[in-house]
Amino acid sequence: MILRDSAGAAGRVRVGGTGGYDVRVGSGLLEALPAMVRDVVPARSVALVSDSNVMPLHGAPSADRLEGAGFRVSRHVFEAGEASKTRRTWVRLTDELLEAGHGRDACVVAVGGGVTTDLAGFVAATYLRGIPVVQVPTSYLAMVDASTGGKTGVDVPAGKNLVGAFHRPAVVIADVDALSTLPDRERGEGLVEAVKHGAILDVDHFAFVEAHVAELLDADPAIARRVILDSVALKARVVEQDEFEGGYRQILNFGHTLGHAVEAGSEYELGHGSAVALGMCAEAMMGENLGVTEAGTGARLAELLERLVGPVRTGVTSRAALRFLSADKKVRDGRPRTVLLERIGQVSAGTGWTYAPPEDVTADALERVLSAGLRVAPERS
Repeated sequence: MILRDSAGAAGRVRVGGTGGYDVRVGSGLLEALPAMVRDVVPARSVALVSDSNVMPLHGAPSADRLEGAGFRVSRHVFEAGEASKTRRTWVRLTDELLEAGHGRDACVVAVGGGVTTDLAGFVAATYLRGIPVVQVPTSYLAMVDASTGGKTGVDVPAGKNLVGAFHRPAVVIADVDALSTLPDRERGEGLVEAVKHGAILDVDHFAFVEAHVAELLDADPAIARRVILDSVALKARVVEQDEFEGGYRQILNFGHTLGHAVEAGSEYELGHGSAVALGMCAEAMMGENLGVTEAGTGARLAELLERLVGPVRTGVTSRAALRFLSADKKVRDGRPRTVLLERIGQVSAGTGWTYAPPEDVTADALERVLSAGLRVAPERS
């Protein structure tokens, strides 16, 4: 549910479940970070984690504010990029927290994009068997998806996010002003996750993104705030029903089974959003070929996704991508699970997240999308 402040502006989403928490979205929230941290965790010390790009922009100023409010703060930085989301970086950060003398009265404050929220969340989940984490996402990807839901983890040679833990945040603080500091390409990459939420759950949300691509890519604060809040509210609705991904929550993996395989096949040179965009188009194509998905769904998806991330071309072959499917965390009984739509805004009834596609259908869809990119218009066979 989206809650509104006294001025009537949308401000936060309450995520229920075993341990509920707020996702706060608005302008100027970084200025109030110390007070919001103090409201949710009884921490005396803070380990602030950020990457080499975000630390000088938002991490260091946030650390200064926390120190000014009386917290003891240590600063931890890692090299920006998916290549740093590894067990080696997790070990280094954990050792740094120990060297800084943080005890169970500490919390981790993660300032950055999806790599940071995943990695720092995993550090918090495992440090002294678990200390609180405050997620401060600064990218569209992290704001609409990665920082909410409690998933944390790292990549390994066998695939993406295969080592991790569920560790819900104490609070998520998304300051939309930070979006203006993102490179243009990263804005489009992150918005792919908002498209996903609309595609599986709400055609009106999907249509709103379609109608406001220009404003979203320009990081218009009001439009960005609405899309982020609506995306988080949609995701929260799913997470509350299946917190630990035992069943229904797997619909949030639309495009990700195949997308993660493509991303890993590119050795993470391809952006996460672009890889998931290709995965969504491939899964829509599979659904149309099988007669499960309404004709034209894939074409509509591809048109919007191309407006966000441009024509995507990759040197990854379907054979290279398929090698990673067997190790995917969504595999059941040795077979990968994909998500098939009935139409935009609705997962296929009776199949959806339980669907395990035949290998030839998966390979065909991947091959066509990888060779043609987002310009492909899926056809019913």
